[in-house]
Amino acid sequence: MSEADRVDSGVDSGRRHFLLVATTVTGVAGAALTAIPFLASWKPSARAQALGAPVEADISKLEPGAMIKVNWRGQAIFIVNRTPDMRAKLDSAELAAQLRDPESKESEQPPYAKNSARALNPEYLVLVGVCTHLGCAPMSRFQAGDAELGADWPGGFYCPCHGSKFDLSGRVFKDVPAPLNLKVPPYRFINEGLVQIGVDAEVS
Repeated sequence: MSEADRVDSGVDSGRRHFLLVATTVTGVAGAALTAIPFLASWKPSARAQALGAPVEADISKLEPGAMIKVNWRGQAIFIVNRTPDMRAKLDSAELAAQLRDPESKESEQPPYAKNSARALNPEYLVLVGVCTHLGCAPMSRFQAGDAELGADWPGGFYCPCHGSKFDLSGRVFKDVPAPLNLKVPPYRFINEGLVQIGVDAEVS
């Protein structure tokens, strides 16, 4: 093989190598560009992310007078099984006189929870467990006449950060820092023992 032939062969080999590398790089880049929108389609929309996926809570074993907490959208949700005695106090004129917004006109709740029980089913209270003052976590103080809160305490929630108080429907008392009732999230009963938080009930 002449020197010229060896040079031409080397050039051809180099050209083939270059074309192979260039084709591979182009193919990988094309595949990546095709995959990006495909993978992005798996991500939830901004609205879905903001709303948060619904969560379910099993209340089948929740005893009367007890409360469970579940997490939804990064917030604690309180679910309370209110006893008949607890529910009996909610319509009291004496209690209403102590509350800042007894009819929940200024607070945030679905239309089906705009009542004295602030609930679909008066037996079960479902609340966002975040104080409407500065976002602290209220504590359950269901016992009436609590030693710390006074003999006239009807039972409800107490925020230890700045002393805000809420009744057993999450309605805020007068003369405390919190300006609004505790929020009621959208929810529905899937069946008697299962509550779904994050989906509004269909009420006719």
